[in-house]
Amino acid sequence: MSWYEFCVSYVDIKWKGSSAHHRENIAWALIRVIPAMLASDKGKPDAMTMRTALRKWAFNTKQRGDCPDDAAAILNWVSRNTKPVNALADPGTARAVLDAAGSLLDGTVAASSTVRRNRAIMYNALEYAMELRLLDQNPVKAIKWKAPKTTQEIDRGCVVNHVQARRLLAAVRQQMPSGPRLVAFFAIIYYAALRPEEAVNLRRDNITLPPLVRNDSIGKWEEPADNWGELRFGSAATEIGPEWTDHGTRREHRQLKSRAAGEWRRVPVAPPLTRILRSYLDEFGTGPDGRVFSGIQRGELASITYRRVWDKARGAALTPAEYASQLAQRVYDLRHACVSTWLNGGVPPAQVAEWAGHSVAVLFKVYAKCIDGQDQIAKRRIEDALRETGEA
Repeated sequence: MSWYEFCVSYVDIKWKGSSAHHRENIAWALIRVIPAMLASDKGKPDAMTMRTALRKWAFNTKQRGDCPDDAAAILNWVSRNTKPVNALADPGTARAVLDAAGSLLDGTVAASSTVRRNRAIMYNALEYAMELRLLDQNPVKAIKWKAPKTTQEIDRGCVVNHVQARRLLAAVRQQMPSGPRLVAFFAIIYYAALRPEEAVNLRRDNITLPPLVRNDSIGKWEEPADNWGELRFGSAATEIGPEWTDHGTRREHRQLKSRAAGEWRRVPVAPPLTRILRSYLDEFGTGPDGRVFSGIQRGELASITYRRVWDKARGAALTPAEYASQLAQRVYDLRHACVSTWLNGGVPPAQVAEWAGHSVAVLFKVYAKCIDGQDQIAKRRIEDALRETGEA
């Protein structure tokens, strides 16, 4: 069996049980290693055209049957010019394939997370090759490889303080036409540590706000003294593209990260966020399906829309040096800022982890650099414990 035919078979057996995002990751991993498994370059199609045909048709179970003639001709060439799977029994070929899996398209080394993910995909694919009796052993096991050094720690340079965050939210409101509708979206990420794919999937019944109280002395309804609300939600909607989802939607609706289907997460809504959400819901209401955040035309909120608004707001609210830095460069950095604020505010790590949807171990691994002042507190406590009784 040729490597191309094997890849198509592997994609098909993985398709049903994989998320849309993992389907795309499998396709990209296989695309990266195709050049290392070519037996000939004679008549080779343009590299970009070949990658497009592989991604859109060959390595996409859903779309392969609709492959147009021009792409089919390219894929026919690839099929005829890839080495057999058993060529991977040669250590040199196997190493070339693994090197390709860990490289970007320009040949430079990919990010550590990408290298690990692609290597894992290749390992699993070659286990399937053994299952089909195309290989006697998995080449990945036989080749010595040193895992790239990686860190999951968040650089505190990307974390905004509260003054900067409020300045950014004010700048968002000025970005027409989408800005006014997106203030609450960014605020819920900053104040409640939601992931963007969680925020975009919120429904009205996921939000509980405290009822207003009547101030008879002035004849108005006001925010209550205990102005805390709560979010309770159990799903997210990851934007991946209609070609990878089962139902042709741009987003794939999934359970929360690292949680089983049906599990929920509760997050407190601090008073500043309570006020922002109440104002937003009064002004804009919700979409037809109860979705809280939507685009101008009331459709699903596209990530390109909120990323563009965020970039413009950063340009308006930050100094040129701040804008050029990592400070709140990604929308996701607002979540990091929230978690850092909770930790530095003295909230117990176990509670922070629960609200953020992390394990405690991951929390400390990711946010170790963002916990300001904890070392000094620890030193003072040690001094107190070691101080002799009666010592001043």
